[in-house]
Amino acid sequence: MEKHEKDCYIKAGGIAKETQDYARKHLKEGINLFEFAEKAEDYIQKKGGFPAFPINLSQNNVAAHYTPSFESEDLVLEGSVIKVDIGVHVDGFIADSAFTIDFSGKHSKLVEASENALEAAAKMVKEKAVLGEIGEAIEEAIRANGSKSVENLSGHGVMAFDAHTFPTVPNVANNDPKELEDGMAIAIEPFSTNGEGFVRDGNQAEIFELNEKKPIRGLEARKLLEFIDENYKGLPFAERWVQRDLKMSNFARKVGMRELLAKKCIGAHPLLKEEEGAIVAQTETTFLLNEGKVIRLL
Repeated sequence: MEKHEKDCYIKAGGIAKETQDYARKHLKEGINLFEFAEKAEDYIQKKGGFPAFPINLSQNNVAAHYTPSFESEDLVLEGSVIKVDIGVHVDGFIADSAFTIDFSGKHSKLVEASENALEAAAKMVKEKAVLGEIGEAIEEAIRANGSKSVENLSGHGVMAFDAHTFPTVPNVANNDPKELEDGMAIAIEPFSTNGEGFVRDGNQAEIFELNEKKPIRGLEARKLLEFIDENYKGLPFAERWVQRDLKMSNFARKVGMRELLAKKCIGAHPLLKEEEGAIVAQTETTFLLNEGKVIRLL
C-alpha cells in the first residue's frame, strides 16, 4: 500500500470518528433527520473529507439504507434504536463506520451484542485470517448475548472510489476458506437482531449508485448522468443531493432518474428491513492490512 493511500485512509478514519462524536452529541429524539443528515455531511466536508455514501440513519427494524429525502419531515422516533452509518473518503480512500444509539434504554444487550461481535472479529484480523472463521466468531459473540446475527448482511472490502468490493466478510459461520491478504482495506460490520436474522428489500429507496454510462436519449437523463458521473465518481449518492445541487425541476429530475433506472445506468439501494416489530443494531469499523501490520481506522 502506497504512503499516500495509507495516509488518506487514516485521515478518513479520523474524520469518521469526529463525525461519530458529532452525531452522538447532536442526534436526539424528535430531531429532523433531513436537517441532521445535511449538517453531518457538511461537517465531514468542513473537516477535509467527503461523504463516501449518504449518511444512513436507519431506525428499529430497518437495518440499513435509510437516508432522508429532500426536506423530509421524518424524525428520530421516541424510544427508537437508530443505526448511524457514516462513510468518509479522502481522495477516494474510504473509512466506513457505524454505531447504534438506543433511545429506549431497553435494548442495551442487543447493541452490546454487535459491539462485542466487532471486537471478537477485530482480534482475528490479520493476513491469512480465514473469512468463514471471522464470521463464526461474529455469530458466536452475538449468540452469547442472546441475539441473532443478520445472516444476509456482511462486511466488505473498500477500495478507491469503491465502497463495496472483495472480500465479503460474513456475519455467520459459512465455511468460506478465502483469506485476508496484505494490502486490503476491509469494513467489518456485525448486525444483531431480536428478529428472524434475515433482511428483505423494502419499497423505499433514496440511495443510488452509478452502474454504467450508456447512450441515453432523454435530455434530462443525459444531464443527470453526466452530473452523477462527475460529482460522485461511482460512489453511492442520495437523490436529495441531486435535488439540492443540480439546477433541474422536480419533474425533469424524476423523469431522468426513471430513465436511468430503466436503462440500468444507475441502481437503487432500497431499505433493508427485518420483520415488523424487530430491532436491529449495527457496529462497524475499517481495518487496513499493511506490511504485516493491522491499522484500525477508528
